[in-house]
Amino acid sequence: MIDIESHLGNEADDLLGHKCETIDKSNLYLPGPDFVDRVVADSDRSPAVMASLQRLFDHGRLGGTGYLGLLPVDQGIEHSGGASFGPNPIYFDPKNIVELAMEGGCNGVASTLGVLSSVARRYAHRIPFILKLNHNETLSLPPVSDQTLFADVEQAKNMGCAAVGATIYYGSPECRRQIQEISEAFERAHELGMATVLWAYLRNDAFKKDGVDHHTSADLTGQAIHMAATINADIVKQKMATNNRGYTEIGFGNTHERVYDTLSSDHPIDLARYQVANCYMGRTGLINSGGSSGSDDYAQAVRTAVINKRAGGTGLISGRKAFQKSMKDGVALLNAIQDVYLDDNVTIA
Repeated sequence: MIDIESHLGNEADDLLGHKCETIDKSNLYLPGPDFVDRVVADSDRSPAVMASLQRLFDHGRLGGTGYLGLLPVDQGIEHSGGASFGPNPIYFDPKNIVELAMEGGCNGVASTLGVLSSVARRYAHRIPFILKLNHNETLSLPPVSDQTLFADVEQAKNMGCAAVGATIYYGSPECRRQIQEISEAFERAHELGMATVLWAYLRNDAFKKDGVDHHTSADLTGQAIHMAATINADIVKQKMATNNRGYTEIGFGNTHERVYDTLSSDHPIDLARYQVANCYMGRTGLINSGGSSGSDDYAQAVRTAVINKRAGGTGLISGRKAFQKSMKDGVALLNAIQDVYLDDNVTIA
């Protein structure tokens, strides 16, 4: 187990000792070994979907805890193969992507149709697969930001996936079409017995104002999460909130002052707690993004995991921080994240 306090540095006392006085933890549906029986069983999810979710929750080092640590590797399409795998070209081979997830003790691996289908017969029965259905095509010039379907739900079912995933760019000109497409895809996935994971991202240049990027504002990301839960995402992936007042600073939409003075604060755990509240108070699991790779990946990954767990979140999804390193170092980073969720001393705030 890692020394969490040493990774948090001078933030250790603030993050590990914070008491949330915004939305009390008693109002949340918290992760736990019985999450599917205790929470998902209230929903309209079929026994087959519940079994697929339980398969995810039972796998890897976090199996049986109610928390998730996922490896997502769709960046070869979302960014480009060269940009993503240039730092470590072994991951051009899909086998190594799945091996990293397995060696790293992940609950599951999320990737493209091509990556997963190319190794499905070897690995689909050994680790839960999550097929990412849509992607942003990056060869257009000038660039176009739009999530387009690259695969369909039946392909995921046929290769033995436990779940499907998709991205919606909320706030983009194309988001209404994406909402309709993915809502229909998620309904079909549930009919076929698979769980659903939504990357609920914001995408609009107008969300940047006066030098502040509100793509990670708690109020705006919270609403994206709320819409993700509305189309029956079982798990929502969202970037960790770093600021607030996107609605009021940009000057659009609908909000309430209590969002800022009562339901959240400037503390990162309280900002994440507001995100969890928008997941139907935790009925839908919130997993935060691990972010891009940099010079302090271990510290940033541990910090994000601590905030997510103490806020009431369900886990972390970390890609580039892991696969842009050697296999050994990538496994160590994934294990460091998992250690946070395995540490009983890191409690819900």
